[in-house]
Amino acid sequence: MSEKSKFSWGAGVATGVGSMPGTDAREAAKTVTGSLEALPYLPELPARGPGADMIGRTAGLLVEVFAHVEPSGWRISDRPGRDTRRARSWLGEDLDAIEEFTQGYEGPLKVSAVGPWTLASALELRGGEAALSDPGACRDLTASLVEGLRNHLTEVRRRVPGAQVVLQLDEPSLTAVLLGQVRTASGYRTHRAVDRAVVEGALRDLVGLARDVTGAPPVVHSCAPNVPFALLRRAGVEGVSFDFSLLTERDDEAIGEAAEAGTKLFAGVVPGVDGPLSDPAGSVMGVRTLWRRLGLSPGTLAESVVVTPSCGLAGASPAYARAALAHCARAARSLADNPE
Repeated sequence: MSEKSKFSWGAGVATGVGSMPGTDAREAAKTVTGSLEALPYLPELPARGPGADMIGRTAGLLVEVFAHVEPSGWRISDRPGRDTRRARSWLGEDLDAIEEFTQGYEGPLKVSAVGPWTLASALELRGGEAALSDPGACRDLTASLVEGLRNHLTEVRRRVPGAQVVLQLDEPSLTAVLLGQVRTASGYRTHRAVDRAVVEGALRDLVGLARDVTGAPPVVHSCAPNVPFALLRRAGVEGVSFDFSLLTERDDEAIGEAAEAGTKLFAGVVPGVDGPLSDPAGSVMGVRTLWRRLGLSPGTLAESVVVTPSCGLAGASPAYARAALAHCARAARSLADNPE
């Protein structure tokens, strides 16, 4: 366990990434809390429409920055409108549901929001270009996100007073931002790569917020290839959530250093869309192989790795989503029961 964390995660823990299928907040909360007793999370239900998607939901959290839906996506507005009100309403519904199904709960509870760099890549300025194109806009977005998340995390703690709230920042565009691969509005060019020190600095602002409000740094999730493990570790995050199938041996050194430093690895080993599920022990066989290849102690495996689906479950059927979360829980237990 890293010295920077106050949480007792325990061994053999599983969780989800964020999104669930369907439009029923109570059903999603019931599934998540019933399947993931050690680390449940606040579900997202993007099938409800704009404002329930991850960008719209996070835009609704911002302080003194507002957004509305255009055909091209979410665009910054001068004032809150229908889309902002709808995003806040959906989130309120989700909070009501998770509060209902966590009565008396004591333990970690994960909540998600889009991180500053994916948000800057997705939110358009008034002229239609991504906020990523304007360093000042990026700074303003980060500051607004910090204050919005401060309010959100405080509200979650009020509703579920026994919870140790864990913040997850969704950053699927992070690698593209670092490599200069985010396309401009025309589609013919890409935005200039953002300096790694600037990227790390914004993430550190969110790390500071999470420590201040929850007592521990956030987890950062990316289901894209080439997750910047070393940068995230330097930024001080609690854990890194990733699609295990996208790893290559080039990631070995950074993953090994992260694990030895106490960074949690949220390994997405269960497919996020409908399909056959292998036996639970088979789902984590690749994780065991990686651990041996890195020369890490088998005794630390079950405490260092949290088992998850490969990404969100919004594209799955409700039946598969339930099965996948239960499968993650069984796979995580197999790591604890058989560490070698």
